[in-house]
Amino acid sequence: MLVDTHCHLDDASFAGDLDEVISRARQAGVAGLVTIGSDMASSRKAVEIAEAYPGIRAAVGVHPHDAARAGKDYLDELRTLAAHPKIVAIGEIGLDYHYDHSPRDIQREVFRAQLLLARELGLPVVVHCREAEEDTLAILKEAPGPGVMHCFTGNWIWAEAFLGLGCYISISGVVTFAKSADLKDVARRVPAERLLLETDAPYLAPVPRRGRRNEPAFLPYTAAVVAELRRTTAEKLAALTTANALRFFGIKEGEM
Repeated sequence: MLVDTHCHLDDASFAGDLDEVISRARQAGVAGLVTIGSDMASSRKAVEIAEAYPGIRAAVGVHPHDAARAGKDYLDELRTLAAHPKIVAIGEIGLDYHYDHSPRDIQREVFRAQLLLARELGLPVVVHCREAEEDTLAILKEAPGPGVMHCFTGNWIWAEAFLGLGCYISISGVVTFAKSADLKDVARRVPAERLLLETDAPYLAPVPRRGRRNEPAFLPYTAAVVAELRRTTAEKLAALTTANALRFFGIKEGEM
């Protein structure tokens, strides 16, 4: 069994065949899914999806792209959504200095506020970080606690820094790309107990599905590459990363 720790099942590209997408994931051995919110509308939808399907959990939060449009009552609504029994994290939250769709000062403000909310609620955080490692690290240090660096694409120096805060490192299909030497190095070296896998579906489909809509059923391609890098079997890697996912999200074995 594999757990896709980060996918966006609310995405419009899944609107016409979500049942089939989830069925294909099960057939591929991906028995657990965590669907992630990126703004208030998608967070509400993530809760609905998790409620409707067994084996699916959700995270709620405001992505840095949408920080400037969060609205004045977003924290109150997130607090309410997070009370649902299938919510396992606040996310995805963080900083994105590559696209700068929201002003950086607002990104930092919204990131801090959601991080503090997660600590208040006793939930882990799912962190987006793109070309913003220094500020992301500094803000996480302000409110220590469990977190995962989603779709990590940095080098080992930054991986070590985030690991030093107790973070998990989540590896996506990017590791299957030809030009991913730094990420392959990270995938080899992450401590076994801090390693997670994800698709970030519908984005970043792994080789040999690159260029297509990504979906949770493609996670085994990523798992196979990571297993090879770590000189282990796909079965052992699946058992390891599933145990890590359950521990990180606070899910009891057999209750995914």
